[in-house]
Amino acid sequence: MNATSMSRLPLVGLLFLGSSLAASAQGMQAGSVTGLPVPRYVSLKTDRVNLREGPSKEHRTRWVYQRTGLPMEVTAEFETWRRVRDADGTEGWVLHSLLSGRRTALVAPWSKKKDEVFPMRSSASEDAAVVARLQAGVVTNVASCADAWCQVSVGNISGYLRQDRLWGVYPNEKFD
Repeated sequence: MNATSMSRLPLVGLLFLGSSLAASAQGMQAGSVTGLPVPRYVSLKTDRVNLREGPSKEHRTRWVYQRTGLPMEVTAEFETWRRVRDADGTEGWVLHSLLSGRRTALVAPWSKKKDEVFPMRSSASEDAAVVARLQAGVVTNVASCADAWCQVSVGNISGYLRQDRLWGVYPNEKFD
């Protein structure tokens, strides 16, 4: 090892330490591969993603997702594989290249009421005008969350939904 490569070691260590501190500050652990927080939410990058029983292509496919943008929760990392959980609680392993850091969320996937709709509002207030009514299971893009509200969009319509009506963001999570 030469002097140049030796001088990079402390910087790499500090970068990893920084991501570990960020993860622990949020009450999460740093992933063993990426150093990103675990658990964390991601989304499916393509419209065909195999969920496998274990972290290799030799493991049996348990499920095939066919919905780009579907949110998933990363619960573990192993080499190029991520263990994920979907909104129904189904868990398995997905190749990391099939996942995106783009934040998405499902509108109230737990809703059992037929024809129940959830108002998307023009601002983060129950008194704000309704710009759309979303059915349970709709995938939204999430731009930011703060103070129990998330700014979301579906197609070319954007607005605000209460954070507790979304699966794909943590309670009281704040980001932009």
